[in-house]
Amino acid sequence: MLDIEVITDPAAAVCVLDPIRSRLLAELTEPASAAGLASRMGISRQKVNYHLRALEDHDLVTGAGERRWGGLTERLLVATAASYVVSPSALGPVATDPGRSENRLSASYLIALAARAVREVGELWRAARSKNDRLETLSIDSTIRFRSPADRADFAEELATLASRYHDETDTDGRGYRLVVVAYPKP
Repeated sequence: MLDIEVITDPAAAVCVLDPIRSRLLAELTEPASAAGLASRMGISRQKVNYHLRALEDHDLVTGAGERRWGGLTERLLVATAASYVVSPSALGPVATDPGRSENRLSASYLIALAARAVREVGELWRAARSKNDRLETLSIDSTIRFRSPADRADFAEELATLASRYHDETDTDGRGYRLVVVAYPKP
């Protein structure tokens, strides 16, 4: 089971957004049968089977073996990931794009950058997994408190200087990395 899966197919996104199906995925962190899920969720086994087939058609659940119970053989299913995120690419031409925003200090631009990161990293990770390879990334998640807007501006300038110090346009064999630094008020 993956930690997270990025959903790019619009039909799979619609499928996973159904409340019963998303609840089934949450229940399927461990292998379970339709009968067991029906009992836990308080809905009929037939209804659970209907939703499980839809999830399986979109590769959101997969077979995890069988279990004999009385005279029956139950098929066990498990979610393909512990959690899911829908890629903006699933929205097609209406997906957000940072290139459409004129105000680089706006919340909409920040959201568009985050959406682009989900789309791009999701595609790169899927490609790496298909080759049984790793995707090298760097993530920093921190909270910082500035004494003043001037300190915030100085910090931004130092980050830009740091990035330019390590950037080497002449190394054609080096791999380019997208660097996005965002700051927003901590909720």
